[in-house]
Amino acid sequence: MFNGIIFFKGIVQKVQKRPNGVNIFIKSDIKLTKKDIGISVACDGVCLTLITIKKKKMEFYLSNETINRSKFKYLKINEHVNLELPLRYGQKISGHICQGHVDTVGKVIGIKKIDKSYIFDFEIAKKERKNLIEKASICINGISLTISKITKKGFQIWVIPHTFKLTNLSKIKKGGLVNVEIDILSKYVKNFFYEKK
Repeated sequence: MFNGIIFFKGIVQKVQKRPNGVNIFIKSDIKLTKKDIGISVACDGVCLTLITIKKKKMEFYLSNETINRSKFKYLKINEHVNLELPLRYGQKISGHICQGHVDTVGKVIGIKKIDKSYIFDFEIAKKERKNLIEKASICINGISLTISKITKKGFQIWVIPHTFKLTNLSKIKKGGLVNVEIDILSKYVKNFFYEKK
């Protein structure tokens, strides 16, 4: 479990295809050792298991299920990835509860700078739009953000300068893809009332 507050980024250095998935290698200054092998790490919001680490280079395995549900099917060498370690007992939750289970891939259809902040406009699949709630939390590439507006094709978010600087949102252009995890609480509530009908 994560809270969507990003302090670390990494750079994809290698993508190794396998019969039923891929292994990816990410280099980062995040403080992990061989003793940490087996822990979960959120990579652009996707919960992955660390399988090796050597000279700051981490290795993760992605199954076809993970690849098909995320933007990792389009992953490229030298791409910047947001990283977050799992929450520890007693740690403050500054964002919201993020599972690392991506619901869909979003497409950036607009970026507008207002003063020092940015408005990002995302398009997502129609079947996922029913779970969107204005002012609810949403996880974009592992970042805890707030839906400012629901649109016909998806939603908008505001990004403050601090978040823009510390995450890979600063690298994303119009037409770029992001991993989207819709707030688990809003999904549970929607599902509860849907089942009651």
